[in-house]
Amino acid sequence: MQDLPESVTEPDGCAVVRVLSYNIRSMRDDEAALARVIRACRPDVVCVQEAPRFFRWRKAAARLAHASGLVYVAGGATASGPMILSSLRAHVERTEDILLPRTPGLHQRGFSTAVLRFGGARLGVLSCHLSVNDRERYGQGRLLLDRLSALGVPYAMVGGDFNDRPDGRTFGLLASALQDGWATKPWGREHTTRLGDPLQRIDAIFATRGVEVLGCGVPMGLHGVVEHDLRTATDHLPVLAALRVPVNSPAGNGA
Repeated sequence: MQDLPESVTEPDGCAVVRVLSYNIRSMRDDEAALARVIRACRPDVVCVQEAPRFFRWRKAAARLAHASGLVYVAGGATASGPMILSSLRAHVERTEDILLPRTPGLHQRGFSTAVLRFGGARLGVLSCHLSVNDRERYGQGRLLLDRLSALGVPYAMVGGDFNDRPDGRTFGLLASALQDGWATKPWGREHTTRLGDPLQRIDAIFATRGVEVLGCGVPMGLHGVVEHDLRTATDHLPVLAALRVPVNSPAGNGA
């Protein structure tokens, strides 16, 4: 399979950024395989779901970041699971973790957010893991769009486990306001459930208008991504995208 474009700052100042979204099931599976998959994807940014969030969670997050050749940016227990890692290429301007309103009897959910700069290009990042309950999930989708706007930057992306399929109403809400990476520029494999499980696409990467999606999908067959590692690292498959982020704000946007 042909690789996605490499990370680069182009002559016109645009930045090509490789972004990975990955549900890692609290690192309860094969940590070495997990780190190998992440390293092979060569991401600039990783939106993690189900990061460790209980006893010594910070040490676990630091261990994964180090093993993957990345650094911790935000999230984990402070966002009730979502987390952001990045390469040293990214300059972290600011971060914020948000806990969402909770429905009694359901898990606490949250967002991990950051604004990262790649040369002159700024990219808002949001990592999320939405509810299994349809009503709560739809409300969280609306809050996600509000939070993305509140980042105050013209270009942003979302990586997450949405617990919803493309024909679902929350997925549809997000796809109507943002670019669905796979639908915009499909690359690799579509479905994100673990190999051998029923085929579903419940994990995705979205981007705001103005970000150019150069390719997005599950990196099956990518050099260095081994099927055995994908099977043993966690119970989801990762989603990888290459995004071209402009430098200048759109006309009329003061961000």
